[in-house]
Amino acid sequence: MDASELRKYLGYTALVLFSAAATYYSFPFPENARHKKAQIFRYAPLPEELHTVSNWSGTHGVQTRVFHQPETHEELEKAVKDAREKKTRIRPVGSGLSPNGIGLSRAGMVNLALMDKVLEVDKEKKRVRVQAGIRVQELVDGIKEHGLTLQNFASIRKQQIGGILQVGAHGTGAKLPPMDEQVISMKLVTPAKGTIEISKEKDPELFCLARCGLGVVAEVTIQCVERQELVEHTSVSNMEEIKKNHKKLLSENKHVKCLYIPYSDTVVVVTCNPKCSVVPVKNDVDINELSFTELRDKLLALDPLDKDHVVKVNQAEAEFWRKSEGYRVGWSDEILGFDCGGQTVGFRNLFSSWNPFQTKLERP
Repeated sequence: MDASELRKYLGYTALVLFSAAATYYSFPFPENARHKKAQIFRYAPLPEELHTVSNWSGTHGVQTRVFHQPETHEELEKAVKDAREKKTRIRPVGSGLSPNGIGLSRAGMVNLALMDKVLEVDKEKKRVRVQAGIRVQELVDGIKEHGLTLQNFASIRKQQIGGILQVGAHGTGAKLPPMDEQVISMKLVTPAKGTIEISKEKDPELFCLARCGLGVVAEVTIQCVERQELVEHTSVSNMEEIKKNHKKLLSENKHVKCLYIPYSDTVVVVTCNPKCSVVPVKNDVDINELSFTELRDKLLALDPLDKDHVVKVNQAEAEFWRKSEGYRVGWSDEILGFDCGGQTVGFRNLFSSWNPFQTKLERP
């Protein structure tokens, strides 16, 4: 670099330093100016009234300032009325079993978990009237002493009754209707009409509409069945056999579950059918602290992102089911629930069990 180039760059450097000094002294700041004090950055605290609500699987969550948990029917009416007057939206949300978080809303939610009582039991008609916030497990436990139970169950029994009926949850039998078909009447809290009572007999069209989203369900009358024992048979099959025999499985069994194990060709088939006569069942004492599904969950948690590790655990599960083939007897509310072993993401397939060209449907 020659002398002229060196002088040029030295001139640029001097110009920058002079400009910086001139700027600093032309705009003086007081000694207590914030930029002269080092401070630790802190996030602003969340407002106390902000509620974080997530679905049961923990895959979706929202934050909202409006989250009502009424304990009485009057408190529920007030929450709905206030929302109407303020022209805001509130959405009923239960246990959040939906894997897509469809029940969550930032605008506002109302949860009836504290309205969870069994109000009336009619043993003669086999009907029960309950508050919509009661969970399925609490309901079946509360009515078993009357010799009653629900006609069908979903795999998980942590749902609130209002939620499992409103979403049309299915069970495990081709000849059994979805859960909402068990509803006889409902008490709804609506924004414009307040509390209304509708039934399948008196208001058939409005009743069908209300089963999927009109107002907030406060009380439900459900048609139950006699509590019964079932014989559960567990066997291991594969995808090819299931494709050949699935129609036979559905037609010959009252309840059927097919559980496919990923990274294997193993399908666990569980069938349940009524037991003709009651035989005492020996209850073996479990000497392990963890159940099979809990142990599997612990193993998967060790390295859930390692495919080879997951394959080994699934192969061990397939071997467990092979060694578990056989029958067991139990009450329907005990047999039909499936121990998922923790939070899960499930993929479900529904099969039509009727031919629309051979079945005549009549409007109520």
